Parts: sequence; structure tokens; C-alpha cells
Amino acid sequence: MTILDTLVAKDRIASVVHQLFMATDKRDWPAVRACFADLVVFDMTSLAGGTPGSLTPVQITDAWEAGLKPIQHVHHQTGNLEIAVHGDTATAFCYGIALHYRTTASGDNVRRFVGSYDLTLRRSGEGWAISAFRFNSKFVDGNLALEKAP
Repeated sequence: MTILDTLVAKDRIASVVHQLFMATDKRDWPAVRACFADLVVFDMTSLAGGTPGSLTPVQITDAWEAGLKPIQHVHHQTGNLEIAVHGDTATAFCYGIALHYRTTASGDNVRRFVGSYDLTLRRSGEGWAISAFRFNSKFVDGNLALEKAP
């Protein structure tokens, strides 16, 4: 790859990463699904335990849609994006903060997730898509029972 090819690939990969989080915040599930490959090695074990699994974009977005349904507002903020391109595969790393907001009787309306993401992407005829997704939780604080709070 030429330097120009690498720079173009990095820009397109960054767009996919940004689109994933912005579309999630908007709950634009078709746009979220478009960020993923047909099968994704999906790892949220740092939050939920268990083992990573291979999921389809529909399985991922169905779970996110159900989990976020009681939440009024979602906001992801990512930074320190680092991308390495290796031909038709790439890795991306970024820090991430997610805020969930829901009005509660107690006034304890926010939950914060802080961590980082490790992503693997593959290039196909349609462009770049996320084929592996791992969230590395540093901490979660705020209202840990936000969905159930009165």
C-alpha cells in the first residue's frame, strides 16, 4: 500500500468507528448494523463475564436495542483513536466513555461506563466493516440499576 492508500484507509476506518457510536446514540439500528461484518467476534466480558461469542449484526443490535430501551439518552465519547492497516485488515483502538441518562425519582439519573475498545476491521467490496469488537471496562459508576430505578 502507498502512503496515500494507507491514509485513505485510515480515514474510512475512522468513519466506521465514529458512525458505530453516533448511530448507537441515535438508536439508528440499520446504520449500526452497517458498521459490522456479517459475523463479529463480540466481547463484552469485562462488563458481563462469560466468554466472547460470534454474533451477527442483527443479534448485536437487537440486544443493544432491548438493553437501551428504558434509557432516555445515550452518549458515547471516544478519543485517542489509533489505527493500523495491514492490507485488507486493520485494528483500531480508542478510549471510550458512555453515559446513560434516565430521569429517576431519586435524582440519581446517570450511569457512566469508562474503558477502551479494541476493534478489528476487514475490507470488502462494500468497504470496511468491524469483524471483532471488544470493550475493556476500566470502571462503571453512577446509578448501576438505572433501568429499574423508579
